Amino acid sequence: MANAKKPKRKAALLGLGLDSDGHKRVTKGDNFLLLGGTKDTHEEMTEKAIKINEKLKARGKRLEEVSHAEFSDIAHEVGLKKMNPGAN
Repeated sequence: MANAKKPKRKAALLGLGLDSDGHKRVTKGDNFLLLGGTKDTHEEMTEKAIKINEKLKARGKRLEEVSHAEFSDIAHEVGLKKMNPGAN
């Protein structure tokens, strides 16, 4: 079993727009899938997913290669905010 291959890690971003204006929107990218949202929400999600990919490329990394902390830094740089569930 010395020749057993390690499975490749894969990662993807999934964006869900929970607001709606009656249109169904789906956008696929290199490592992301965005579903739903109003026109404005969907455009904002798309812009941020593209910016995340640009930041990753500038660092010479792929999504599956960054740590949670590094991804959190990148997400913050593009304007994403951490949600605090339960804090209303």
